[in-house]
Amino acid sequence: MKALDQLTFDNRFARLGDAFSTQVLPDPIAEPRLVVASESAMALLDLDPAQADLPLFAELFSGHKLWDQADPRAMVYSGHQFGSYNPRLGDGRGLLLAEVLNDAGEHWDLHLKGAGQTPYSRMGDGRAVLRSSVREFLASEALHALGIATSRALCVIGSSTPVWRETRESAAMLTRLAHSHVRFGHFEYFYYTKQPEQQRVLIDHVLEQHYPECCEAQQPYLAMFRTIVERNAELIARWQAYGFCHGVMNTDNMSILGITFDFGPYAFLDDFDANFICNHSDDRGRYSYANQVPIAHWNLSALAQALTTVIEVEPLKEALGLFLPLYQAHYLDLMRRRLGLTTAEDDDMALVERLLQRMQSGGVDYNLFFRKLGDRPVAEALKVVRDDFIDLAGFDAWSAAYLARCEREAANAEGRRERMHAVNPLYVLRNYLAQKAIEAAEAGDYSEVRRLHQVLSKPFEEQAGMQAYAERPPEWGKHLEISCSS
Repeated sequence: MKALDQLTFDNRFARLGDAFSTQVLPDPIAEPRLVVASESAMALLDLDPAQADLPLFAELFSGHKLWDQADPRAMVYSGHQFGSYNPRLGDGRGLLLAEVLNDAGEHWDLHLKGAGQTPYSRMGDGRAVLRSSVREFLASEALHALGIATSRALCVIGSSTPVWRETRESAAMLTRLAHSHVRFGHFEYFYYTKQPEQQRVLIDHVLEQHYPECCEAQQPYLAMFRTIVERNAELIARWQAYGFCHGVMNTDNMSILGITFDFGPYAFLDDFDANFICNHSDDRGRYSYANQVPIAHWNLSALAQALTTVIEVEPLKEALGLFLPLYQAHYLDLMRRRLGLTTAEDDDMALVERLLQRMQSGGVDYNLFFRKLGDRPVAEALKVVRDDFIDLAGFDAWSAAYLARCEREAANAEGRRERMHAVNPLYVLRNYLAQKAIEAAEAGDYSEVRRLHQVLSKPFEEQAGMQAYAERPPEWGKHLEISCSS
């Protein structure tokens, strides 16, 4: 494992030049202190976890010090926000500090969020607050533990620097890791500003650095786009299967790698509600849970439009046509596994849909239902979860169909509990848990943030003394208003 001064840097995106980003130094926050760090994220950089306890760690990730080899850049991009095109966005409060090359040959972006004003701040102060930084840290690491593709969070550094949102809050910086921070909006920016040469440079960069397997295809750019479609189909299937709501699926928040990116007013479903809107600012429900599938397709269409300079329209349409069937296949596979089914039958999707309809009308806790369903033998488990439903006749009809379905693969009954518990989390990042951790952190106590992080790092394993993190939320916890403000 390495010390902070032993990292190897290879700043590939910075070398693309000033057409793609602007060099900006981070603006330090006062009295930096470590709030939380992820040992597993540090390991991606080959960093010794003990480095997080050093003053240098907080100084580097709060803007006070900078590696000699770092080349901090604010990236320029545009994007469709709530369906409307915004021609110039960019990193308004974040900086791509550097790219670290680890011993496994992997490149990891070091991205500092809350680093101060940039040319793209658009009248903002360029700061992130402790509240939003903690939320992104917890979400990144929780999704990773669930097996959902995501950017990673290295650490949160708190400070005494005041910032104003709805009220006075304290500034913080989050360091995010990803193999790339290129977004759909990067390609839209060069397409709509009619800069084909720069767009080709960007496309070649992404192709060569992040999709090298597509370089040997007959049509490399098309092969890359198809792979992006495939990755997003699997990503959204995992979101839906685990009840994750992103909240702001603008094209500038969609990663070219097909990973979860730019956390804002996210939420996991508590009671199942297909129409759930996690973003208080989304008054029309554009980014509701049910809309995440069509919106992902819409965003891919926006990317396809930007790529018409290098790919013919008809092949792009054919590639886009793969999204929904791929999504459905991934989603159904995940839901079969969540139900403990090991074989496939034609009516399985209907079985899933009927279950969700029963949940919708009954206020059933989405993730705990599946966990309890796997706790006992099928017939016994069905009696236990029945108490959570209001429409008992409807549930009984579904229960009979499910029981018959399980009996048809009775040979696979052994190991059912282990299989189901391996895919059905006991612990999920509920908004009220994050809120309690944030309130403690704002009072100077970081222990709850760290404890919650540790619990969520092993979501499928029952952990001694942590039963409180597996309970249904209190009523107040189901109605927290989360907006884009950070």
